[in-house]
This record gives sequence, C-alpha cells and structure tokens, in this order.
Amino acid sequence: MKPPSDPALPSSDQPKQGKPKLAKPKSGKPKASKQPAPEQAPGATPKGGPAGNAPLGETQGRVISLASLGTSPPGFRSGFVALIGRPNVGKSTLLNHLVGEKVAITSPVAQTTRNRLRGILTTPTAQLVFVDTPGIHKPHHLLGERLVQSARGAIGEVDVVVLLVDGSELAGRGDGFIGELLRTCRVPVHVALNKHDLVPDGKAWALEASYRDLVASVIGSRDGSGGPTPDDGPGGKAPRPWPLHPISALSGAGTEELLAAVAADLPLGPHLYPADAVSDQPEQLLLAELIREQVLTHTREEIPHSVAVSIDRIVDDGPRTAILATVLVERSSQKGILIGKGGSMLKEIGSGARQQMVKLIDGPVYLELFVKVVPNWRRNPARLAELGYRGD
Repeated sequence: MKPPSDPALPSSDQPKQGKPKLAKPKSGKPKASKQPAPEQAPGATPKGGPAGNAPLGETQGRVISLASLGTSPPGFRSGFVALIGRPNVGKSTLLNHLVGEKVAITSPVAQTTRNRLRGILTTPTAQLVFVDTPGIHKPHHLLGERLVQSARGAIGEVDVVVLLVDGSELAGRGDGFIGELLRTCRVPVHVALNKHDLVPDGKAWALEASYRDLVASVIGSRDGSGGPTPDDGPGGKAPRPWPLHPISALSGAGTEELLAAVAADLPLGPHLYPADAVSDQPEQLLLAELIREQVLTHTREEIPHSVAVSIDRIVDDGPRTAILATVLVERSSQKGILIGKGGSMLKEIGSGARQQMVKLIDGPVYLELFVKVVPNWRRNPARLAELGYRGD
C-alpha cells in the first residue's frame, strides 16, 4: 500500500551513493526497471506477479576483487561457521550480535529463518563467516522439508559447527536429534548454551549436566561401537570434544569466549571478503526479509508461516530508493488481515519495514506493498523454487 504522503514512484534507475557494507559481485545490485508501476488499489497484485527473491545458489561464487581483500597477517585464520539448532533458540539474535549489525530478522515466532543467511565478522586475527540456518524441526509441508534440508546441508559445507541450544531448559529430544545428525560430523563442534541469563540460581549445574550427557552420548557412539574413528583427534587416539559455552545472545555475555574458541578452530587462510563486509547476501533478499519480519511482528498467529515476500523492483532516483514488493499468502482471509481496515495493517507493516530499510540502504526509502493470494504456495515446488526455497 502506498502511504498518502509518498509521491508517485520515480522512474529513474541512477545508482545511489552510501550503500551498506555488503559483499557484492562486481556488477553490483540487480538492474532496476526503467518504468514505474501503474497506480493500483491497496492489496492489488502488480502486473506480471511477483518476480521472486534471488535464488540462494546465486549468492555462491561471487566475484570479489583481490585488491579489496588486502593483505592477511601471518597466522590469520578464516572460514565458515554454521549456526545449527532447533527453531527459536536464538541463532539469528546471536548472528546479529556477533556481526554487530542486523543481517538476520528476528521474532518470537518459530521458524523465522528460512534461508541460509551469512554474516561476516573480521577481527585482527581471523575472519569468520557465520551461516545462520533454519531451525531443524519436524516438517509438515514441502517448505518445511526444504528448510530442514537446507540446515542439514550446511553441516557438511563449513569449517566449524556451533550447535546452539536453549541453555535455560534441560536437553530435549530435539537437541538429541540434532546431536545425532552431527554424530558423523568431521569438523569441530562447539555447543553454545544460550539464554544463560535466564537460568535460575542453583540450576546451572543440572542444566549443563544434561547437555554434557547428550554430548557424551553422541561422541561415545561416533563409530557405532563407542570407539574412536580415524578422523577423531590427533592420530585418531580419541574423539574430538565438543566444548560447552554458556552464553547470552541478547546481552552478549560469554560470546567473546565463544568467538575465541571458534576462531582458533578455523583453518589458516587469507581474508575471504573485504574486512568491512558484514554480509554477502543479495540486497533483494535482505529487503524481503525486513518486510517479512514486520509481518511476523504485527499479525496474528495464523499468518506468519503462510507468508512469503518477493521484491519486484528496486529503482534508485537521486537521494531516494523506491522498492516495490509483493506479500504472498495462501488464503483470501489472510489477505484481508494483512491489508486491514482501510489498509491500516499494510500501512503499519510498510512503515516498520521502511524504518529498517533506511538503516540498510543508508538513505531515504519509498516502499509500495501489494498482497497476492497464492493457494498452497508452501506445497508447490515451482513456487518454492521461484522464491528461492530450494533446500540447498
């Protein structure tokens, strides 16, 4: 919906200065359309339908100038670190805290993260590329299956794994299931006991003990008989331990110790990205996620899991960036809720998203939202692929 105070969508696509610190290919952001969209009623679908977010595979193999990477000092370490865990244990909150900027959306709604989001932290001695994965859960539709597949796939593609758990609760079946997924993992694993600030006095020992038992159970069955495997520890003499780190992703308590331990397990290597980069995600994906975050924040329980967002057009015009986006839902009733009486809900969602986009783009933003009903899009393989949910 277009707020009354916003003028018509600009038609120029001249590049804009002051972009965020995102590692991008040499070609820069996707080309914007040269023509503005026609005026449409609130909740209408823009002509041609949603264009879809950039597929996740397109974020791989980016071309980065070697000169922009600078010279890495002797002993420098670099690599990829997967954040793995159940839904709603705080993976995205931890990623944002470690990177120091918001690169992943957060909300109290389970399964908020749907894509593998990468955040980059560069210190004087190491560069850590964190991969925030969807929460591992029992899927109930094709979208859920692809999210879990994406999270599991990340385990075999990184240099270190951080298993994030809710340290304010005893280890549960979900944690045990993920531990079993990591049983054959041949890279270092660190267990971060998040929400340590919520642990009541006198309960920390019992809670940590439940995770020590879980880790001991997994490591003790690494080869199926309780003995070490050739890849476990120096010379294969003993299984590699999984250190436990009590932390708070919200306050940052314990995160410096976790960072130091994870960085020490990365391989020696040069910078993988420029030192000032905080993410290598396409701008389209980041913008779409900011809109979805506002939907999660403002709508009732039936809406969040049925929503997807696609960025249809990005147009730069001098000091302002204009963005057209489509919010997909599965039922007409959900569309009505999203639009609200007189367009009030969609206006509130758009206002919240714009505030976040201004920080990302570092400049004024004009945002126009549309809502489209696509029945059962979460079960449609073609639609999921179009939206970038490929499971790889």
